[in-house]
Amino acid sequence: MTGKRQSGNPVAVSDLATGILDPVMRKRAGLSVELVQCWGEIVGERLALSTRPEKLAWPRRRHEDDPFEPATLVIACEGAAAVRLQHETGEVIARVNAFLGFAAVGRIKIVQKPVAQPQVRRAPTARPLTGSESARIDALVAGVEDEGLRQSLQKLGASILGRRK
Repeated sequence: MTGKRQSGNPVAVSDLATGILDPVMRKRAGLSVELVQCWGEIVGERLALSTRPEKLAWPRRRHEDDPFEPATLVIACEGAAAVRLQHETGEVIARVNAFLGFAAVGRIKIVQKPVAQPQVRRAPTARPLTGSESARIDALVAGVEDEGLRQSLQKLGASILGRRK
């Protein structure tokens, strides 16, 4: 984030918050805001509902010449989800390292505690189609020979037309 703000150009609050919070989170927890924000994309929605990254614990280096050692990712987890997370630690480590762009995490430590439920965006429900709209979709996909493809195209058309007012 630059120190100059050009007048008249709006700045997203999330950009300002990230610019302020990222250095604080890096210092106190070793985490970046992006890791926390993208946690659902990294581990999947199923694990994201019951887990959250707490901190990256880096091993102490006694000398500058000591070799790099990966950190321990501390993950807060609720109840039975800890067993699921434990079985998927290898995959989670690989995904976090891919997200960060280097082998930053070598192991995971699971801490059981309540995890606030993230707000999951739900797709807006489509309105029911009129008879003429359904007939139009059927006419458009009538020439498709593959039954599965035809049904998928009908669903796609219904979702597109159902969002329109």
